[in-house]
Amino acid sequence: MKQLSDSLEVLVLAAGRGKRMASDLPKVLHGLAGRPLLRHVLDTVAELEPARVHVVIGHKGDEVRAAVTDDVVWVEQSEQRGTGDAVRRALPGVAEGALVLVVYGDVPLITAASLRGCVEAAAGGALTLISAELEDPGQLGRIVRDAAGRIQRIVEFADASAAERAVEEINSGILAAPRPLLDSLLARITPDNAQGEYYLTDIVELAVADGVPVEGRTVADPVEVRGINDRAELAAMERHCQRCLVAGLMAAGVSVADPARVDVRGRVRAGRDCFLDVNVVLEGEVSLGHGVYVGPGAIVRDSALGDGVRVEAHSIVDGAEVGAHCAIGPFARLRPGTRLAERVRVGNFVETKKAVLGPGSKANHLAYLGDATVGADCNVGAGTITCNYDGVDKHPTTIGDRVFVGTNATLVAPIVIESDAYVAAGSTVTSTVAEHELAVARSRQRNIQGWVRPDRRKREP
Repeated sequence: MKQLSDSLEVLVLAAGRGKRMASDLPKVLHGLAGRPLLRHVLDTVAELEPARVHVVIGHKGDEVRAAVTDDVVWVEQSEQRGTGDAVRRALPGVAEGALVLVVYGDVPLITAASLRGCVEAAAGGALTLISAELEDPGQLGRIVRDAAGRIQRIVEFADASAAERAVEEINSGILAAPRPLLDSLLARITPDNAQGEYYLTDIVELAVADGVPVEGRTVADPVEVRGINDRAELAAMERHCQRCLVAGLMAAGVSVADPARVDVRGRVRAGRDCFLDVNVVLEGEVSLGHGVYVGPGAIVRDSALGDGVRVEAHSIVDGAEVGAHCAIGPFARLRPGTRLAERVRVGNFVETKKAVLGPGSKANHLAYLGDATVGADCNVGAGTITCNYDGVDKHPTTIGDRVFVGTNATLVAPIVIESDAYVAAGSTVTSTVAEHELAVARSRQRNIQGWVRPDRRKREP
């Protein structure tokens, strides 16, 4: 395939409106397992190492452009006149001697292996199609063969006879051919059909008439060529993807309490003997070390968890680096920029944001640490907050090693609390606390004798 890649150019058709999605979002940008449909296709195509990738856009093309950062050639199809017209618009930008592969932005699960086989078969000058056998082909286009099994043409469902609709072999739409052959065939197609469109599939019958070899390659698993047309199909495809992704995790040594109740919405790397409880969601780029426990209802997004980490129930770990043997939650929230060294404890109803906690430090409950650097073996008491925002700017809090911060302390940033210092419970601290100092910043208690509750005062004569 390496030698073919130099001449291979890929056309991704992504211009359709997707009316049946009933959505303001372009169909190819709807998400599947955490990535847009088009992203799945582009990632797969990239495995073939093509010389160039052309993406044909139309409906809300600006949104599609904005969602793709790849180095692709954009082709505008302002008027939706069919797949044949889409390919014809893209071909002028393709090298004269190129081998062309046509794929679809709403067919997300086609594999690189299937595409590679299609391209290799077309390298000798044939027009090569990818097909599948379905028990219920629905309204998909049918592949019509002669008595010897040779492909004769493709007929769209709207134009098919009753006998043709009974055929179970369907056309995926994916094909490969040399560019000169496509140029010749596309120049002769017409919109003489029920939809009034230029069908790319019409080139098959023309090729047969010209004596051009037409080869069909049938995928073993029909889900590879299943397109997404509405939200019900998208949901069904999501369940299929989740079954496959979770099965892959289990094969790698991850235990899952209920495979039907774990969602993987990105790329997950996991070590041995991890455990995922029910309703866990893993999003984006996630790395789990050995022996990681993720409790029920927890969300881990774009984060790396070291060996032996425990994420208790209903916690959110988002954009964080978590060292070995840390304990998080339940009901904790680690926001982006959080970095925990080994053996850190972030307990229930604790929130961190751009916070760095050193080895062995703990904030066990009801605290907020934002824009904070905390040293080793510190204790942050319940109800403690860093006041990092003054209404305009964010300010840092720096805490040294072995610091004890009592319950309900308010640390007004910017502020430094040096190593081995103490902050008394209920204190509002606004200036530096030096080493071995105790900061007490609260008003003196007064007990008023003879005080009468307001409700009793009203009853007095």
